[in-house]
Amino acid sequence: MSTPNTYRAVSPDYRISIDGKDITKRIDARLMSLSLTESRGNESDELSLTLDDADGLMALPPKGGTITLQLGWEGEGLVDKGSFVIDEVEHQGAPDTIAVRARAVPFAGPIKQRAEKSWHKTTLGQIAQTIAQRHKLVAKIDAALAARVIEHIDQTNESDLHFLTRLAKKADAVCSVKKGHLVMTPIGGAKTASGQALPTLRLTRQLGDQHHYQTAERDSYTAVRAYWTDGKKATRKAVVVGKVDKGLDKVKVLKDTYTAEADARAAAQAEMQRITRGGAKLSLTLALGQPALAPQTPVRVSGFKAGIDDSGWLVMRVVHDINDQGFTTKIECELNALAGDLSETPEEFGTAPVEDADNNEEKKNPHGLGRCGLEGMAGGAMQGG
Repeated sequence: MSTPNTYRAVSPDYRISIDGKDITKRIDARLMSLSLTESRGNESDELSLTLDDADGLMALPPKGGTITLQLGWEGEGLVDKGSFVIDEVEHQGAPDTIAVRARAVPFAGPIKQRAEKSWHKTTLGQIAQTIAQRHKLVAKIDAALAARVIEHIDQTNESDLHFLTRLAKKADAVCSVKKGHLVMTPIGGAKTASGQALPTLRLTRQLGDQHHYQTAERDSYTAVRAYWTDGKKATRKAVVVGKVDKGLDKVKVLKDTYTAEADARAAAQAEMQRITRGGAKLSLTLALGQPALAPQTPVRVSGFKAGIDDSGWLVMRVVHDINDQGFTTKIECELNALAGDLSETPEEFGTAPVEDADNNEEKKNPHGLGRCGLEGMAGGAMQGG
């Protein structure tokens, strides 16, 4: 993933439309700040705009209107960041300003209506495909997730979307509906749902203004135990994923009892991956914004400390800001549970080794960019004037 040349004066670029009408030139001179927050999973992406209305000539944007946004750098192309529905508008002063907040377009329709169904001897992929076809969506499911066997599961008084989200969480994955596609990908996977490799973003300390690293060992688990019922023998058995240290109670026990060993093992491994990711956090503020950065991007860093540089990181939250300081991007990362040893194989990702046991072994801106990097641009009102 490329980074803008830090030795060449470049300016931020963007394109904003409301209900299909490009208003970029009309608000260029008035834009005081633009902030886009992209989050992983069920959190809605959020766009905030602050506009100068000191002359009182701006009309308030329509609540419920749809904003589309593209971000980038002049001469380097723009990245489509999606569509957002305006849900808050504020006008305050003096000096007068207009604040607009919009959230990612929610998917509505029958997929959010509650239903009941039992699924037997199937796979996660088959369930997702069936639900996608029912709602005229194109399913894009990671191959490994699609192959996961599900012996039995009940969908009880919950919508298809909530049900798929629950299944994804059990598999340590994320599920979303975007632009007519039902997408399900593993958290930390090195590929998209269509099988394309996710490029690893390599960041040096020199690219950032600020960083914060945190790790904590308290309440940390080294293994996860899940129980399942062996119907043939009418016994309760267990699988353990991770490492069991004798004499230390560092094993997390899942509260659910599963109907098959494969389901129990998958649940334990998913939980172990979540625990591993939470073992450390890293946040970086990049002096030059990276418009292509988004949640789920694998990251490698250098120039910090041992334990930071040799760890695999996974972006979980991104904040893009354009203001009088230029264009910056802040990322919040967690450990990539599926990353290999990046100090030796920076291009490769794999599944971390695990040990199993059954129940009889309870084992800022260097360019000096002008205001918003938009000096000299002509503008006008968002609507009229």
